[in-house]
Amino acid sequence: MPEVLQAPLVVEFPFTRSLGPVQSAFLTGLRERVVLGIATTDGRTLVPPVEYDPVTAEELRDLVEVAPTGTVTTWAFNHEPRRGQPLATPFAWVLVRLDGADTALLHALDVPGPDAVRTGMRVRIRWAQERTGAITDIACFEPYDGEPVSPGGADGTFEDRVTGIVAHARLDYTYSPGRAQSAYIAALSGRRTVGERCPSCRKVYVPPRGACPTCGVATAEQVEVGPAGTVTTFCIVNIKAKNLDIEVPYVYAHIALDGADLALHGRIGGIPYDQVRMGLRVKPVWTEGGRYPDHYRPTGEPDAQYETYKELL
Repeated sequence: MPEVLQAPLVVEFPFTRSLGPVQSAFLTGLRERVVLGIATTDGRTLVPPVEYDPVTAEELRDLVEVAPTGTVTTWAFNHEPRRGQPLATPFAWVLVRLDGADTALLHALDVPGPDAVRTGMRVRIRWAQERTGAITDIACFEPYDGEPVSPGGADGTFEDRVTGIVAHARLDYTYSPGRAQSAYIAALSGRRTVGERCPSCRKVYVPPRGACPTCGVATAEQVEVGPAGTVTTFCIVNIKAKNLDIEVPYVYAHIALDGADLALHGRIGGIPYDQVRMGLRVKPVWTEGGRYPDHYRPTGEPDAQYETYKELL
């Protein structure tokens, strides 16, 4: 059995979103050390505020200030903080119902251990020293045993309101491609492309999945395909991707390698983008070191007939 590979994988991207009037006022308020909720027609105050009543679905617009103090309604202790979390030391995740609110806000509570937090304990907001109009303007909550704090009566009217935010999304995990794709990746290092044949329908899948998606049976017979193949369909990319050193426009295509019953995708080079076409015969151009094809370029052969690849579109 080949070695099953695994490696750390990070998926990270900035997400830009605009804010409506309610969220704009809420985040601008945090920048000004003010917490705003939204009043419903039946007398509830929702924090964080929402634009529509979750019960009646009616539009909500009446913003009201609530206190920076509140009560823990439930909690869970985080012994090992991860990158990007509110605190670098162990802390508790808490739901806090701020004084004057009828719903709870999720954030971090700065306590040394699980014995220092309990449902019903009183807490207050610890504001970040530098505030920009984001939920991180609340650095965390901290225990509080003082008198209740009265809100100041803000109604959401601010100058220089926050109108949009950029949220940085990141996923860190360990990925394993499994037995079949580990063998596929190992073969690529030798400038070979391999798939697996289904014992029932006899189709060859590239990259292999370890099972036939049509018949639902395990696959194990390894089959070398290519290296040449046929462009079955393609698209022209006109938007330059960040950190991708490829000039636009360029072509990305589905390529049916000779002997394969499933097309894989790859970039087409060595030909003007407006001359790429269905049926074009291509071959791989390998990266330095031969770990994987950098792109595919024309072989110079006549185009494949449509009948030979129509089932692979």
